[in-house]
Amino acid sequence: MHFFLLQESVQHTAEAPSGGLLSPNGGVMVWTLVIFIVLLLVLSKYAFKPITKAVEEREKALSDAIEAAQRDRDDANRLLQDQREQIAAARDEAQKIIADARAAAEQVRGTIIEHAHGETGELLDRARREIVAERDRAIADLRLEAIDLAIAGASRVIGKNMDDQSNRQLVESFLASIPSSTAAPRAGV
Repeated sequence: MHFFLLQESVQHTAEAPSGGLLSPNGGVMVWTLVIFIVLLLVLSKYAFKPITKAVEEREKALSDAIEAAQRDRDDANRLLQDQREQIAAARDEAQKIIADARAAAEQVRGTIIEHAHGETGELLDRARREIVAERDRAIADLRLEAIDLAIAGASRVIGKNMDDQSNRQLVESFLASIPSSTAAPRAGV
């Protein structure tokens, strides 16, 4: 059967006038127009609505994605700003802590220096008191020694020995009558 159809189509081709591919043919134009209108109706009923719906959904999804990206970007900018503010606050807090620590260190240093000066003053005062006490003791010892020497010298001169108690009283009364600046030289203080 194919053979007959092929043979018949060859005969029709041979009988057709040679007009060319672009020459108008009324039957082909009508059938092309009818097929186009039928295809347009079928596509508009079954294909265009789902395609249009899919395109609209795609546009909506893209719009939502763009809005979400914009919100995320705004959130990221806000978080970045918050983080910068926190870093600045932490930096300020650190500077305050350092300043407080320096002030506390200066205060402790001043207290230590003041305490050291106080202790030094106390040590100097104590040393002066000890020096004065030692000088007074040395003077008293020298007086006693001078009294003993004076009594011994006077005993030899007089040739008789008086009792120790009366001798002491006599010499002490004599030394008391002499001003202390001439009786005992100052010991460097």
